[in-house]
Amino acid sequence: MRLSAIYIYPVKGCRGLSVDAAAVDELGLAGDRRFMIVDPEGKPLTQRPLPRMALIEAQLSGSALTLGFSGRPPVSVPRRAEGARLLTVEVWSSTGLVAEDCGDDVAAWLTDVLEHPARLVRIGEAFRRPVLKASVARSEDVVSFADEFPLLVISEASLDDLNAHLAGRGAAPLPMDRFRPNLVVSGCAAFDEDLWSRVRVGELALRAGGPCGRCVVTTTDQRTAERGPEPLRTLATYRRDAQKPSEVNFGQNYIHETKSGTLRVGDEVTVV
Repeated sequence: MRLSAIYIYPVKGCRGLSVDAAAVDELGLAGDRRFMIVDPEGKPLTQRPLPRMALIEAQLSGSALTLGFSGRPPVSVPRRAEGARLLTVEVWSSTGLVAEDCGDDVAAWLTDVLEHPARLVRIGEAFRRPVLKASVARSEDVVSFADEFPLLVISEASLDDLNAHLAGRGAAPLPMDRFRPNLVVSGCAAFDEDLWSRVRVGELALRAGGPCGRCVVTTTDQRTAERGPEPLRTLATYRRDAQKPSEVNFGQNYIHETKSGTLRVGDEVTVV
């Protein structure tokens, strides 16, 4: 098995980036979900209610994040800043998180683009968010602005299997970006990623966190922001969660036990 693709999402809920390699720190892949768009109450804005977020392109340089949207000039903010105003934000059940406000200019840009009051926040020195799932988390396990876990893993075979089911129902195949994984694995059978309790990817050891229950974001075309019934309609026919029948699963969450290193496309993947 090999690591066939790596994706990072600089801003939670916005368009992702395919990269050939990614450094890893205690929060996960460097640059992944280190920024988040929030409403005036500090709650995250995502594609769930705002599919237009898929149209915001996020690019990272060594010192800045640049956001782009068709028909509007781009806007940039530093990846790090001294003396930034601190805001209290939340990510689902993680509350009281301390983040850095990125300023009024980018807030006005986002509010205009999304047609919704919005501010951009970033992870700084005061931020700490533990992984909350007690059955799998350890004291050293922390996470960024991602939903629950540092990493989401999906195999190419799982997507092939889903697309075969879609074809059988007369529906069009879907690309991997619908599912917003961090790591894509080739060379295994469909849904094998659900069975690995521990796996080594290159120089990193990963521990399973549990299945990823899918939401309406998977029905959002990441290039157009248009929505349809798939894949949730088809996944509901054969991927329902045995413990939570109202949820359908696709992909497996993972925690990186190795808190530093580098992942590269082509790295060997080994079950341990």
